[in-house]
Amino acid sequence: MITVFDEGQRAHDPKFFLSSGAQYPCPEQPARVDALLSGIRRLGGPVVAPPDVGIEPIRAVHPDRYLTFLKTIHARWSRIEGASAEVIPNIHPATRTDGYPKSAVGQAGYHMTDTSCPISAETWDAAYRSAQSAIHAADLVLEGERSVYALCRPPGHHAFAEMAGGFCYLNNSAIAAERLTAAGRKVAVLDVDLHHGNGTQGIFYDRGDVLTVSIHAHPERYYPFFWGYPGETGVGEGEGANLNLCLERGTGDEGFLAALGQGLERVGTWGANTLVLALGLDPFEGDPFAGLKVTTPGFARIGRAVASTGLPTVIVQEGGYLCPELGDNLAAVLSGW
Repeated sequence: MITVFDEGQRAHDPKFFLSSGAQYPCPEQPARVDALLSGIRRLGGPVVAPPDVGIEPIRAVHPDRYLTFLKTIHARWSRIEGASAEVIPNIHPATRTDGYPKSAVGQAGYHMTDTSCPISAETWDAAYRSAQSAIHAADLVLEGERSVYALCRPPGHHAFAEMAGGFCYLNNSAIAAERLTAAGRKVAVLDVDLHHGNGTQGIFYDRGDVLTVSIHAHPERYYPFFWGYPGETGVGEGEGANLNLCLERGTGDEGFLAALGQGLERVGTWGANTLVLALGLDPFEGDPFAGLKVTTPGFARIGRAVASTGLPTVIVQEGGYLCPELGDNLAAVLSGW
């Protein structure tokens, strides 16, 4: 299997994030790249750098106002006397229909859902290169590859069209899905991350041309808290094109695979001919976020189940944080192909 990865993605190196009011070192670190590449090396496939095809495939998902914010906010923030080294919001609007401020502080609150997506001088370029990796993976599938893995870091599935959040800035999975859809494919996005893919759901929620399925820890007591409930099925033309499969904390292999079976059944009945697998490795029993208890052999079963659909698949890296087995878990999933 071809892996697409741009070395420039390493430059984004957030220092901390806030959780339950406490400051912690940010777990979305450049070292994740080396752990994931160690799993790739075990499988022996080529690693290629993506060409830069420009901003247009990203603009198909994210509007110009948001892209301008991401590109310029750190420089603007840095001009504020006493500002922190990284952009972290301290105020949010009640709704995104409220006024749009000119202030850098106000725009940070408007475009960032939480405090776990700090923006440094290097963030935009790394996120842009991460998106280019997903775009090239989609293009390779369109050219005939059965499956391609995009090592996207920073990840993307918590990014809405105009909001960053949860370590995510550009929604790589949505960008890949939009690229495939524009080429005439009928696309399903299957998200197997520990956390609900709220940004991906939000981007396609009122559309009926892309199916979104997410398997995740139940949000009533887990991030992202406000999205990912079973009753969220889409609106307007998107009604019925969104499926959330919520798992109790501590669910292991059998429970996760049962939900995966339901998700794949929906993908089949919906008639998808191409799949975007938003691959989170954080359901692992040893992941620092400790929400679910999928084992390394369980990840191999997940990979085999998804591969057994026979659908051309763009595999986009989402979560999965530093632990000794991170590379093993990636290799386990990809071995299914």
